[in-house]
Amino acid sequence: MPFRRLLLGVFAFIAAVSWAHAQVKASLVAEESSIQPGRPFTVALRLEHEPHWHTYWVAPGTGYATSLAWTLPAGWKASEFRWPTPIVIKDPHGMIVGNGYENEILLPLTITPAADAKPGESVTLRAKAEWLMCSSVCVPGNANVELTLPVDAAPPAPNPTWQSKISALPLPKPDDRWTVSAVREAKTVVLTLRAKTSPAPVLKEPHFFSEDAFIQYDQPQTLRSLPDGYELTLPISDSAEANTTKLVGVLSTEAPFAGLKIDAPFAAGGAPTGASAAPGAAAAPKQGLVGIVVLAFFGGLILNLMPCVFPVLGIKILGFVNQAGADRRKVTLHGLVFTAGVLASFWALAGTLALLQTEGAKLGWGFQLQSPGFVFTLAVVLLVFALSMSGLFEVGLSATGVGANLQSKTGYAGSFFTGVLATVVATPCSAPFLAPALGAAVTLPPAESFVVFTAIAIGLSTPYLLLSIFPQAVRLLPRPGAWMETFKQVMAFPLYATVAALIWVLAGETKDNDTALLSILLGLTLIAMAGWLYGRYTAPGSKPGRVRFGVLGGLTLLAAGAVIGWPREAAPTDIVWQPWSEETVAQLQSQGRTVYVDFTARWCATCQTNKKLVFGSSEVKQLFRDKKVATLRADWTSRDPKITAELAKWNRSAVPFNLVYKPGAAQPAVLPELLTPGTVLEAVR
Repeated sequence: MPFRRLLLGVFAFIAAVSWAHAQVKASLVAEESSIQPGRPFTVALRLEHEPHWHTYWVAPGTGYATSLAWTLPAGWKASEFRWPTPIVIKDPHGMIVGNGYENEILLPLTITPAADAKPGESVTLRAKAEWLMCSSVCVPGNANVELTLPVDAAPPAPNPTWQSKISALPLPKPDDRWTVSAVREAKTVVLTLRAKTSPAPVLKEPHFFSEDAFIQYDQPQTLRSLPDGYELTLPISDSAEANTTKLVGVLSTEAPFAGLKIDAPFAAGGAPTGASAAPGAAAAPKQGLVGIVVLAFFGGLILNLMPCVFPVLGIKILGFVNQAGADRRKVTLHGLVFTAGVLASFWALAGTLALLQTEGAKLGWGFQLQSPGFVFTLAVVLLVFALSMSGLFEVGLSATGVGANLQSKTGYAGSFFTGVLATVVATPCSAPFLAPALGAAVTLPPAESFVVFTAIAIGLSTPYLLLSIFPQAVRLLPRPGAWMETFKQVMAFPLYATVAALIWVLAGETKDNDTALLSILLGLTLIAMAGWLYGRYTAPGSKPGRVRFGVLGGLTLLAAGAVIGWPREAAPTDIVWQPWSEETVAQLQSQGRTVYVDFTARWCATCQTNKKLVFGSSEVKQLFRDKKVATLRADWTSRDPKITAELAKWNRSAVPFNLVYKPGAAQPAVLPELLTPGTVLEAVR
């Protein structure tokens, strides 16, 4: 009996795969009828789509792009696809789900034969094509394709069938009749095309396709006609890279234009690059207190190499000498008082942190790495500091004047306040270096936290103390220079690594929430953009209005990023999904429970629509809670043989696919691909 069931499953799987492949047929075609040694020629992957089915472009939106993995003779080379201009793909609900192709499409590329290919022989080109095909369901597809052509010393003749079709492909290209410019704003990019001739050529229903996913693919694009051209306002994607400096993609229009290739640097300069940096990533508490203290000491020591601190080392010591005359003992005492000022500043910070930890415990705050909110906050702090150190903006430059007033005091009071100044006021660019210590200290008990901050203070003050004991060593210090700025920027990367580690922690803490991690990443992206906007518009010498815009815009994006990215715990009525397995289904059925199984994948646009329309419905969530429905999710984002076999048992090879197992029923109810709240409510009731 088990063998019979296995055999039936195998036949069902073969039938399902055959059905899936029938929706899109793949083959290789060539522009020419023969091959000449060493002479490049064009071949194309031909995809024939059944009605209502589509595959995807290089920047698909939802889904993934078609690919070819070649097996070529030695010395032969294949280029990447030259992607034809795509179309906007919509699902049956009318929602935009991506960029791709329907009907018949040819994806051309260049093959370069080996120079020693022998005339008179035939060569077979082989490749494995993979694609994602979607209609109301999405199915991964693949096929082994091959093409055999003769090698001839004479120039090849064109293939009468395919040369004309390949030549007629809507391959995007630059158009010298237009002057193209792009301006990046806070949440949009304004693409402007001005004609070089009059009257301007007519562009019918232009639509921009972003090759790097910088532009949000499923949001409206606003067109405005100009006397000499067009202006298209494009929404920036929430996941766009903050340091993108140009607009790259294709502007599609109706015939006779095949598509305009756009490669336009942002007129405003895009995201800037520049200076600022940090010493090391926050050490995890599990490293042990000794390791943290050692890192804290060297972190404080490294602070002295910052451009805002290092140049004043010798000046401060010479000031001690001038105040104390030639008395070596008094010079040393000034150094000790300076060190006391540094220690007092760091102890004040440690005391504030201890108070916050104590009050936070009383109020139920999560000052621990087990709290997603705390981990997210720590990630934001480290990200902001790292961005500052990478040069997107500078911290607290206006505080320098206050520091000068404190520093002007004479005697030991002046030395003490110079220590305070070195910690807080006159060296505001050192603020990012407090982040690693803060990251470790907030996870430690107050006493150990004080030890960590003391180690930082000692590290920061050690060079001053040593130079006050041996002031003649000032001349041995290396000269300030560009190396300090480079060092500063390089040391930002350990902080970025720490942010990555914290996101990894958050991924584990939010694993039961499908969209939580994506929201966190989008939130951090907005926060990074806030730093860029602030630095861009508040640079020294900026006009007051520009500064206000930078501050308000930065705060707005910072707040938006915090709201979007803040990890949210599941509400009591939210549906909590468990991983699917046949054993889990059987176990839950034996308990007399209703079992709902959702076969899904992240690249399936219809699946995502179902989640938003159905599983977000308050009525559906309430019914699932009242009836104690067990919900299982079979995630097919990555290939899973067990899920593939289960789909094959039901003569399916695509997702979405939903089953409802009712107590006492011999077979589960099979739901349609396109779900509505009513469909699910009726099936569960």
